[in-house]
Amino acid sequence: MKRLLDVLREDCALTGTKEGCGEGECGACTVLLDGTPVNSCLVPAAHADGARVTTIEGLGGRHPLQRAFVEHGGAQCGICTPGMIMAAVALGKKPTLDEIRVGLAGNLCRCTGYSAIYRSILAAAKGVRKSVTKGVTKGRNRRERRDRRVRKLRTKNRRAALSTQRTREKA
Repeated sequence: MKRLLDVLREDCALTGTKEGCGEGECGACTVLLDGTPVNSCLVPAAHADGARVTTIEGLGGRHPLQRAFVEHGGAQCGICTPGMIMAAVALGKKPTLDEIRVGLAGNLCRCTGYSAIYRSILAAAKGVRKSVTKGVTKGRNRRERRDRRVRKLRTKNRRAALSTQRTREKA
């Protein structure tokens, strides 16, 4: 009998759900089954028949929790992140720190420690975006600085090309 995890990854090509331990101990494979977080490595696929299964892909990449995990350092290697986010989604829109601790008790992370994960969930609950928050590391991120330099260079190159084109048109 196939596990829900195997059906999601192999048959549905939804590879965002990760297999960590395969024994229901780590929570990396957490998905929502009719809104309830479950370890998909423990659920027989037949039990999900007729149920609404929500995976990390079902959040569409634009969920406030996904953005907060990136902006506030909750995501590191990526193995536990989908499971953490799905468990956090099940907590509702405004969980307290105690609710977060209890709700994520079955999800293990070997990279961050849990403070960055808790901070990310609380930031999403408050609607805080790190990049627009006053005084919070705006522009310190290497990728952000690089992207700004690239945009500036492209703008400069476009202006130079327009200037050259105008000069040729006048001649």
